[in-house]
Amino acid sequence: MNIKDILAEIKRGCAEIIDEEKIESLIKNYYEKGENFFVKAGFDPTAPDLHLGHSVVLNKMAFLQKHGAIVQFLIGDFTGQIGDPSGKNATRKKLDKEQVLINAKTYEKQVFKILDKEKTQIKFNSVWLNELGASGLVELTSTFSVARMLERDDFTKRFKEQSSISICEFLYPLLQGYDSVFLKSDIEMGGTDQKFNLLMGRHLQRIYNVGKEQAVMMMPLLEGLDGVNKMSKSLNNYIGVTEKPNDMYAKILSISDELMFRYYELLSQKTLQELEVIKNDIKNAKLHPKKAKENLALEIVERFYTKEDAIFAKEEFDRIHSANALPSEIKEFEFKGESIWLAKALVLCELESSTSAARRSISANAVSVNSQKINNEQMQLNTGEYILQMGKRKFAKLKVKE
Repeated sequence: MNIKDILAEIKRGCAEIIDEEKIESLIKNYYEKGENFFVKAGFDPTAPDLHLGHSVVLNKMAFLQKHGAIVQFLIGDFTGQIGDPSGKNATRKKLDKEQVLINAKTYEKQVFKILDKEKTQIKFNSVWLNELGASGLVELTSTFSVARMLERDDFTKRFKEQSSISICEFLYPLLQGYDSVFLKSDIEMGGTDQKFNLLMGRHLQRIYNVGKEQAVMMMPLLEGLDGVNKMSKSLNNYIGVTEKPNDMYAKILSISDELMFRYYELLSQKTLQELEVIKNDIKNAKLHPKKAKENLALEIVERFYTKEDAIFAKEEFDRIHSANALPSEIKEFEFKGESIWLAKALVLCELESSTSAARRSISANAVSVNSQKINNEQMQLNTGEYILQMGKRKFAKLKVKE
């Protein structure tokens, strides 16, 4: 792969790049002089699990690792206790230090499903931010004005609405920028919602005479399974990187054909030339969209597990959805009593979160008992064994006995 192709792959899917010339120079120096460069990305450990939306940035960093990058994977154990105000319309609740550290350890285990461990430095910003001290913090705050801070869209909106903005929220972008000063990063990556914070790193590297100004790469926010909203656990439209292979495969198969190309662009490791072949083959009816989607699902599952797991997930999916068979493994539950209300049974079997949600699913004709669709919200399950099914992918075995 020549420099031109490498740069094309680097720009692939990016929403915006600031200082492309610097990135090109870093790549050339690596191949001509063997000089490595540092790529930083920060993660505030506010939740314990990563999903495919997070992997968009990680995938890009993994590609850069193949061409000279040393990744500085920054876990914001200090800034995470403040909370990133980006895109927020209210002051975020602080996390206690113990929870931050628990979440951080979980992240640390998960990122090496994507990144090359030998070319990754795990950093915790409490190391240098705790040492910054009061005088260092005062000096840091003097590098930026309140007027410029209020130029941020989220701060501007909250200020106009007279909503609360705490002083510590003003500190967040300054502290994130100071991370780049301490780490001497060459490139910082993040989502499009992070632009203000990412540019702060360039600004502070210049103020503190680091001798470089980091380039900035912003990746788009990946749409979730609904194809509309960004992937989010709170919206329940996500695919977690630790989900079981069968569930991961089935969720990818559920996306629309249009969204499939978006996932190929941002998640697949196939080259731009290979993606063009796939698009042309679908356009010319040489490749069915479902087959292309299956190939994408196999690739992603294999990345987080093994090739064997991916193949088994496909076989299991085909068996259930094509042959209308049951999964080879179904979690079993037991209820002691003469009977149980179906809605309550769905909650007991972890197929629904509440009886009200279960009732809505029953009314929507999304629930089956022993392969028979049920729309009776008041149905009682008497003593016996039942296979409960929610939608297309969720199954449970329930034994009701006195």
